[in-house]
Amino acid sequence: MPSVAEIERALRRRPGQRLDHAGTRRAAVAMVLRPADAGPDVLFIERARHEGDPWSGHMAFPGGRVDPGDADARTAAERETLEEVGLSLRRARLLGRLDDKQGNPRTRPALVISAFVYALSESQELVLNHEVEEAFWFPVRRLLEPRNHVLYPARDSLEFPGIQVGRPDRHVVWGLTYSFLESFFEVLGRPLPDRWTPSMRAYARRLDDRERGSMR
Repeated sequence: MPSVAEIERALRRRPGQRLDHAGTRRAAVAMVLRPADAGPDVLFIERARHEGDPWSGHMAFPGGRVDPGDADARTAAERETLEEVGLSLRRARLLGRLDDKQGNPRTRPALVISAFVYALSESQELVLNHEVEEAFWFPVRRLLEPRNHVLYPARDSLEFPGIQVGRPDRHVVWGLTYSFLESFFEVLGRPLPDRWTPSMRAYARRLDDRERGSMR
């Protein structure tokens, strides 16, 4: 698995594509890495469960909508990370950013999500707020292991590519966060296997748009 320094070089060689369109809503997430003996770990959160919320319990990176008081998307990612898990990124190293993701272009107003990759110099204690059910670190190298590559049952009898990072049928990364991981490993030259079918991609776009619209 590449080191943090190698990840930073790869991200600098291929800066993330930015989608800057007037009138779009914005959101941002932080992909946070910490040092570990066998290569960096990455932080995942499990969204808190709320009755009536179809996205409760989903695995994600910390983040949320860009508020009017935020200077930019990066500021929002750092603010949301501090609010959700008590993790300050002010002294963390910004390694780069991934390609922005866009919701269904037919939906108005459109939503664009940015992802920023950070590296901590040392571990920090996590303090979760009401939006987060659980948060934990997972080895980046294990995201590439085929045994952790699963199909996640969504809706209408469709299953989507996912990565199991904890308890089976509960801690599975899929949807928007999985898409960011695809971009991350593509930049590193170690792409995830293409397990998408045309029907999966068409349906996922609709689901992603609804999920992104729920970010707060």
